[in-house]
Amino acid sequence: MRAAILTASTSIAAGAGEDRSGRALAEFATGLGCEVVATEVVTDDRDLISDRLRHFCDEAGCELVLTTGGTGMAPGDVTPEAIREVIEREAPGIAEAMRLASREHTPNWMLSRAVAGIRGTTLIVSFPGSPRSIAQAGDAIREALPHALALLAGERPH
Repeated sequence: MRAAILTASTSIAAGAGEDRSGRALAEFATGLGCEVVATEVVTDDRDLISDRLRHFCDEAGCELVLTTGGTGMAPGDVTPEAIREVIEREAPGIAEAMRLASREHTPNWMLSRAVAGIRGTTLIVSFPGSPRSIAQAGDAIREALPHALALLAGERPH
């Protein structure tokens, strides 16, 4: 399975630090058995995020696209809106499970606006912007993702 990682962070894109969250997501994808074919950092720009998601789904042939950053409530947090422009169907249970996994770790868990959805045969999942939160959210969905990806590929796993 091919996977792409997209980090939405204006500060990281400007060179103000390393992309630790993107690296954490790449490790998560590799742990699922995916080949990470692209990792990119873009500014918090809705059109740019949507463009890169379309590229990974339609041109790069990725079965899984994971994003990090831009899922909060700050004015520049536009990743959920960008994802909704691109997906054809939502997968709300994935985002719900990720939020619930954060509940025991932060009182602000319900402020996450994470989104998951499907474009063609590609699953797109938005993660929080911190490596620690990525690990917590990833643990909540790790077992279900291979099944979801198999279904999107037309397989009928048991």
